[in-house]
Amino acid sequence: MRIVSGIQPTGNLHLGNYLGAIRNWVAMQDEWTAKGATCLYFLADLHAISMPHVPAELAANTREMVAALVSCGIDPDRSILFNQAQVPQHAELQWLLNGTARMGWLNRMTQWKDKAGKNREGASVALFTYPVLQAADVLLYQATHVPVGEDQKQHLELARDVAQKFNNDFASEDKPVFTLPDPIIPPQAARIMSLRDGNSKMSKSDPSDMSRINLTDDADTIMQKVKKAKTDPEPLPAEIEGLAGRPEANNLVGIYAVMAGVTPADVLRDFAGKGFGAFKPALGELLVEKLSPMAARYRTLREDRAALDAILAKGGEKARALALPTLNAAYDALGLVRS
Repeated sequence: MRIVSGIQPTGNLHLGNYLGAIRNWVAMQDEWTAKGATCLYFLADLHAISMPHVPAELAANTREMVAALVSCGIDPDRSILFNQAQVPQHAELQWLLNGTARMGWLNRMTQWKDKAGKNREGASVALFTYPVLQAADVLLYQATHVPVGEDQKQHLELARDVAQKFNNDFASEDKPVFTLPDPIIPPQAARIMSLRDGNSKMSKSDPSDMSRINLTDDADTIMQKVKKAKTDPEPLPAEIEGLAGRPEANNLVGIYAVMAGVTPADVLRDFAGKGFGAFKPALGELLVEKLSPMAARYRTLREDRAALDAILAKGGEKARALALPTLNAAYDALGLVRS
């Protein structure tokens, strides 16, 4: 079994990034490698250039994401961790699959419609063919399973369509070129909201640093941000229904629950009737306990460019070795002659 998943490299990582995506990757690594599966995790830097970007920031964000993933529990010795640019077979296979993918399929992709907006004539070709690269990302490694959320189901369906059509057109029934990957539905990712506005997602783009817990924050900073988080004057209720219409309270209770590995109902059972003067210090201490070891390693590792590049180089070498047989099979199936 092979599990393949990618993530866009972003900088200034925060609690929302960890609970929303990174933690699930670590859990999948621990679960699936124990079953003998190979987990390939890549940083989608080739996807990033489908939109306007600053090259220096992309390079820095890629290394920063590696530091975060390793600090949070991704083990480069158990999983294959790399960035797409280190494995040119991704781009090669995308081009080969462009002959199989159909304009109508890509025109129907929700992400294309959302990101291109009304200015489709001004959007990059890379944005339009983004789903074909996503198909190449997983088909290149004969992925058997791909984790997908609601927003990615359409992309995996397209990857399966491309693989099926390629196999039908260019391969024999008993010897297909590509494996059709099945979806893995990961646990519901925690939706972490701003500490300043319970109706807005925690975001690195928020101008207020007090709105988020950064993975680089030390213990004192975490405690200060939690204590100053926006709340209301009412005590915590005994039942979930009592959080209705209280977005900031709901957010803090949700953060506590996911960090403690319990349900929001469990949190309310323990803190029912107590005000935020009691709850916030408890939440801050929990965050410090859980995040401090990761944050300390992250702060150290993100400054060690040589170590980060070595991790990517090692992962890239492993990924290229796995990718070459599939790419060669695709070239041969298409009748492309290479010396």
